[in-house]
Amino acid sequence: MESANMLLRRIVRSSVLPFAAQHGMKKYLFPLSRTLSLSLCLKQDKLCEPSEKLDLDEWKKVMKSGLQEEVSETASEPEELSSLAAARETLEMWRLAGRAVPENISEEQLKAFMECPSKSAKKKYLKYLHLKEVHKKNDKRKMDEKRERRLEAQDQASKTDETKKSPFVCLWSSTMDKAYNWRAAQSMIFGQPLVFDMSYEKEMSAREVTNTVRQLVLSESCNRRSVDPFHIHFCNFKDDSLYHREFIKNYREAWDKLLITVTDQCYTEIFPKDKLIYLTADSPKVMKTFDHNKIYIIGSMVDKSIKTGVSLARAKRLGLETAALPLEKYLLWSTGAKNLTLDQMMHILLTLKDTADWKKALEFVPKRKYCGFVNKPVKELKKTLDLINTLKLGKRQEEAENQFAKNYPKKYKRN
Repeated sequence: MESANMLLRRIVRSSVLPFAAQHGMKKYLFPLSRTLSLSLCLKQDKLCEPSEKLDLDEWKKVMKSGLQEEVSETASEPEELSSLAAARETLEMWRLAGRAVPENISEEQLKAFMECPSKSAKKKYLKYLHLKEVHKKNDKRKMDEKRERRLEAQDQASKTDETKKSPFVCLWSSTMDKAYNWRAAQSMIFGQPLVFDMSYEKEMSAREVTNTVRQLVLSESCNRRSVDPFHIHFCNFKDDSLYHREFIKNYREAWDKLLITVTDQCYTEIFPKDKLIYLTADSPKVMKTFDHNKIYIIGSMVDKSIKTGVSLARAKRLGLETAALPLEKYLLWSTGAKNLTLDQMMHILLTLKDTADWKKALEFVPKRKYCGFVNKPVKELKKTLDLINTLKLGKRQEEAENQFAKNYPKKYKRN
């Protein structure tokens, strides 16, 4: 009997326990002391009675509980997936309706969208994600455009380097530089002097000094390339000044090799006063012709606030003759001050020196400042302008009187 019970226990453990473990049931649910009740009397030719059957009710309960846990675990996942799918469908519907919805949304953002307490909160959250996505796209587009521009600039630089490296271009540039330098050297001996007054550093800000030096660099290059250049003098030039530092920034090592005269002396100490003419827009005297025997002085100043009378006062203090360009005589001036940049003055003086033609020289005045050149004498133009203004005023006066008579017929009486 005991051997038969042991055999049955082994059979049950080997067949039922793996099946329970496979379906998620735990071992502690099966007590090891569970036994099978068999009849005490086993006969060889008789079957077991119904009371002696196996007690498997507990097994059924355990099996059902394990299956229910598995079903609940597997059912929770499809519910979550279905809610995410429904949220994505609502987002797609809102996108088709024209609302601000991001094109790409992650699962975390979708869950945050589902957790929003109200519909307005959901709309605000989606609008925030949409704006964030738009800003990201714009930043990426700007970076791509910047990269393309940088690549184009590198390609152009490589092409220009290739052209510069060609032997003909190198030979041409070197020979032209030698010719320009030879002309500038000749002008230092035989050329007409042109003075730039460098005593206006205190009258300007650092930015205005930087602009002044840039214009002076353009003036020097324009003068060096002309047929008959001036002998440029930088007078009242102080070492280690703002002018000096800006010139070194622009010219670097070439500053000491420029074919110009740089001195800290005043122009009255170098040249006789009777030959000096200070060019200023505030001068009452108008320049009629270009005199090759005179030495013209230009104030090295860029004044954004247009401080009138500064250069004129300096010229009067030194007892020098002054002159202004005849802009109103040849140009129909429209807007803006009559102050020109230093490089424009250089172009005008070089053209006058070569051609003595005011119309050609004044073509370097910016066209936004004048309407055109004067064809008739200035006195006749002034008469016509005064006549037009009087006619306009007369018509306006008549219109005002008629309007007043309509509004107040009792008070107004015509003569």
